[in-house]
Amino acid sequence: MFVDLLKRRRSIRRFSEEPLSDDQIETLVNAALLSPSSRSINPWEFVVVTDATMREKLAEAKHGAAFLAEAAVAIVIVADTRKSDVWVEDCSIAGSNILLAATDLELGACWAQIRKRTRPDGESAEAYVRTLLEIPEHMGVEAVIGVGRPAEHREPLSEDALQRSKVHYETY
Repeated sequence: MFVDLLKRRRSIRRFSEEPLSDDQIETLVNAALLSPSSRSINPWEFVVVTDATMREKLAEAKHGAAFLAEAAVAIVIVADTRKSDVWVEDCSIAGSNILLAATDLELGACWAQIRKRTRPDGESAEAYVRTLLEIPEHMGVEAVIGVGRPAEHREPLSEDALQRSKVHYETY
């Protein structure tokens, strides 16, 4: 059931060294490409990074991204900012699809926000990733998702953890 998948989806930041299969990577990419977007513009594009050296460099993009070095694959979510004024939302949907697909494959995954984040030296994380991966200037860099075989276990969320006080019916 879909709700059970949502409960199992947890941020995993520790991965084993075992690589992913080509089929698993393709499933993750397909999940991203199947994502809906506003007016079906599909401004998103994806850079799939399996090279260990490049993943180590991506892990330096910002504080809190170190897990990308251990992940088997890093999927960088970018979008052509000239095509849509809601590219951020479209990229976020694609990122969620990747996270859910990883969970469905019994893999671990975690999102590293890049847009509007800075590196320890004050440089824009987005500019750093753009330069590192030779991403054109008109492309916005939303996030990087690290995916791999989990080396940690996190319990699924329980119904008791749901913040029901944040739900309003009919009016606020």
